[in-house]
Amino acid sequence: MPGAATGGAVAYPGLDDWRKLPISQQPVWSDVSVYESSVKELSMLPPLVFAGEVDDLRDRLALAAQGKAFLLQGGDCAETFAGATADKISARVKTILQMAVVLTYGASMPVIKMGRMAGQFAKPRSSNDETRDGVTLPAFRGDIVNGFEFTPQSRAHDASRMLKAYHTSASTLNLIRAFTQGGFADLRLVHQWNRGFTQNPAHARYESLAKDIDRAIKFMASCGADFEALKRVEFFASHEALLLDYERALTRIDSRTGLPYDTSGHFLWIGERTRELDQAHIDFLSRVRNPIGVKLGPGTTGEDALRLIDKLDPDREPGRLTFITRMGARNIREKLPQLVRKVTDSGAQVLWVTDPMHGNTVTSPNGYKTRNFDDVIDEVRGFFEVHKSLGTFPGGLHVEMTGDDVAECLGGADPIDQEAFLEGYESVCDPRLNHKQSLEMAFLVAGALSNRS
Repeated sequence: MPGAATGGAVAYPGLDDWRKLPISQQPVWSDVSVYESSVKELSMLPPLVFAGEVDDLRDRLALAAQGKAFLLQGGDCAETFAGATADKISARVKTILQMAVVLTYGASMPVIKMGRMAGQFAKPRSSNDETRDGVTLPAFRGDIVNGFEFTPQSRAHDASRMLKAYHTSASTLNLIRAFTQGGFADLRLVHQWNRGFTQNPAHARYESLAKDIDRAIKFMASCGADFEALKRVEFFASHEALLLDYERALTRIDSRTGLPYDTSGHFLWIGERTRELDQAHIDFLSRVRNPIGVKLGPGTTGEDALRLIDKLDPDREPGRLTFITRMGARNIREKLPQLVRKVTDSGAQVLWVTDPMHGNTVTSPNGYKTRNFDDVIDEVRGFFEVHKSLGTFPGGLHVEMTGDDVAECLGGADPIDQEAFLEGYESVCDPRLNHKQSLEMAFLVAGALSNRS
């Protein structure tokens, strides 16, 4: 297969230098022998994605960095093994496809579709431990490390879970490919993507848009257009490259070029807690050919951004580096301009993407971690305002969302209140937009894109 990669944890110059550097947010495995056997098995398993697909994504992201496409990246805060069902994966993919068609039709621009899926099993934590009723146990670090249930056995760091994460990712990717390549994603089926979802104002707008698309397609068909290209879509997988034992074990050498690719996903990002220049995560990801994202919070300086570019994108390759800003609604208009100016003046061509979720997390009066939809939307608006004022391109949206009708973020056109959390809050980590709120956001972003000039 073109772009396939050889198996095994093949040695490559510098690829293991990260092991000698400071590293944070890593588990302490409870059984060394299980760890060693798990890593060995992972290193011999087939790649989850192929190097050729990764190269295709880098080309698509290069277009977005040049203002010729837009990146839509969405999915769960933290995937769970139990949540990897056909129905839940289908609902998530349908929601992303719906958001993408709103953006594409509303903004007349290609949309790169990417899920926080098939690998988003590890989560950074602010504390190593959690205490309940006087009992202290290791914090939940995602299903790839330990279980959510608050028991000593569940919370032990079990390296065999990495194998479970691999196989769950493989089955998820298999379903995604079936959905997006087997006719499910055919643009002529836009009405069917809305079936099964509760009606609300966002859905009514979507149905109106779908009718417009139907009319356009019928007109093109009467003119003899060939719709083969409408039958399938590209869909890429991404996750935070947090657990380096897993990422290194799935790194393969491309049979075409002899270069290393992390085949756990197409796109990998580095979080705010692990982006120190002299530490392990930056070093490891600087050495693989995948396109890389970096989360930038309100404390990031222009010099920080330039140093990250020098380390992760020394050749200034469009599509290689994405900056995902997570400033918070209160900070976006004040903090983002100096970063964008500094990077633009340097001549680097990074892709700018907004993550309006992580900077707007609050605790509700009844004790749930949540986000106010109005704050999320305000950060998106601020992101577009800053780029419009500077003449730069707002290239993407990165959101934690689900295709299910959960109640985790407050507000929206069909408003969620805190009482709804008692029955509708399902996330094991951070709150997500539900299907309705996701569609509502897509219409907002489409409008902002179409009015950016």
